[in-house]
Amino acid sequence: MSGKKILMLCGDFGEDYETMVPFQTLLAVGHHVDAVCPDKKAGDTIATSIHDFEGDQTYTEKRGHNFALNATFSDINVADYDALVIPGGRAPEYLRLNDTLIAMVKHFFDDNKPVAAVCHGAQILAAADVLSGRTCSAYPACAPEVKLAGGTFVDIPVTEAHTDGNLVSAPAWPAHPAWMAQFLAVLGTTITHN
Repeated sequence: MSGKKILMLCGDFGEDYETMVPFQTLLAVGHHVDAVCPDKKAGDTIATSIHDFEGDQTYTEKRGHNFALNATFSDINVADYDALVIPGGRAPEYLRLNDTLIAMVKHFFDDNKPVAAVCHGAQILAAADVLSGRTCSAYPACAPEVKLAGGTFVDIPVTEAHTDGNLVSAPAWPAHPAWMAQFLAVLGTTITHN
């Protein structure tokens, strides 16, 4: 299997599972993943948060693990990457304010490269103005952003994912099996069992 080169946009208090699981899954199947954060370099860490669904009106939040970045944001040339992953959590609300990051996201859509976004990652997609005429799932509280950006919000169970062309989206971390399976399909990754 020849692995793809994938860029992952991270930030402090991104959701722990939505950062760790796709990073590790994509590495495990042979892809190269560069995890970056604006104003940070390879070897720096970001703090993550754990969002859980415990019967309240919204998720609860607890401190997660430190996640080590393995690439430097300012060194990234998006033309070198085959695909993009945008984790959710609270990080997207401030990452979307970074003009360089927004330009990176637009590149992947302009070149029709695979993009995986989960949970609040839709806030970055909306800020990049790439949702017009598209269908997209996200954490339900992000539905207004999807709609205001000209997209159609897809309200699916928290364990499901949705693919629209090169975009694979999901509501939250319980969708990881479906989200990663659909993203691997869009990437052209095949896994065989003997």
